Amino acid sequence: MKIVVLAGGLSTERNVSLSTGSMVSEALRRKGHQVLLLDVFMGYGKSGDDLNKIFASAKEHSLQVSGVPETVPDLAKIKATREDQSDCFFGPNVIQLCQMADIVFLALHGENGEDGRIQAAFDLFGIRYTGSNYLSSAIAMNKSLSKRFFAESGVPVAKGISMKKTERIADFTAAGLSLPCIVKPCCGGSSVGISVIRSEDEYQAALDEAFRLEDEVLIEEYITGREFSVAVIESKALPVIEIAPLEGFYNYTNKYKAGSTIETCPADLPADIAAQIQEHAVTVTKALGLDTYARVDFMLDGENRIFCLEANTLPGMTPTSLLPQEARAVGTSFEDLCEHLIHISLRGCKK
Repeated sequence: MKIVVLAGGLSTERNVSLSTGSMVSEALRRKGHQVLLLDVFMGYGKSGDDLNKIFASAKEHSLQVSGVPETVPDLAKIKATREDQSDCFFGPNVIQLCQMADIVFLALHGENGEDGRIQAAFDLFGIRYTGSNYLSSAIAMNKSLSKRFFAESGVPVAKGISMKKTERIADFTAAGLSLPCIVKPCCGGSSVGISVIRSEDEYQAALDEAFRLEDEVLIEEYITGREFSVAVIESKALPVIEIAPLEGFYNYTNKYKAGSTIETCPADLPADIAAQIQEHAVTVTKALGLDTYARVDFMLDGENRIFCLEANTLPGMTPTSLLPQEARAVGTSFEDLCEHLIHISLRGCKK
């Protein structure tokens, strides 16, 4: 097949996306496909270029990617490097190349990639893509909205409130909060902008950091315990994986710095607890309409109470990412997993 792997973009998770895209591209090439790795924002070449033979030598024309830096990218600098300086989110020739492909593997993370906007645009352009549709993606991306779907479906969630920038509650006590608590952007990913508050003095700084990224934040009770994740593919849960940072919580650095987190799959859990987490994960995907694949994150406190944190519609896809580790636990190689995600997505596409 002719496949475009679309990565990069302008979210705070840009670097992670590029790593995902690079690894997926190599895996699909090993399966014999013609794979073109594109940065959705930078694009390829210039408008009007002859693109007819590009897939015949796709690797030569693909974006070259190194490892994931341990810092969040400077998006202003990235914007400044685009040659045409267009306001269009799609770089030169991106739409044309995606239309030429049999399918686009969405290796995007965060804003624009996971929030349904690219999916909606591709639907209008008649472009096939991996993952869930635009509406399910948009709902899942909004943590405040998706939590309501979780709760209405019987999936337990942490207590908390959402707050708009224009309705900021300056007084910690007036907000009806208790310590410790956690502040996070409503639609962000990779734990960017998250702060753990252990004293009222930290409240304003945490809001400043989260509101710097978005106009809505969530403030939730801080759950002390163990963190787990479950991938769900076509409504079937994979084994539960435990994520145990050596220091602090599972923040951006602990997610992407080698050796900072211990990941165990299958997780060391009583069978009934593991089954409950898996059942909740499947319920979440059905409630949100995530009918291809997704990853759902959970906390388990000291009393074995389960709390659902969020659903990820385009989870990380490097061999060491959580979803591939879970797949490997049931005997599925990274290459087979990438190809399988394409096949199930094609089944749900209309063109």
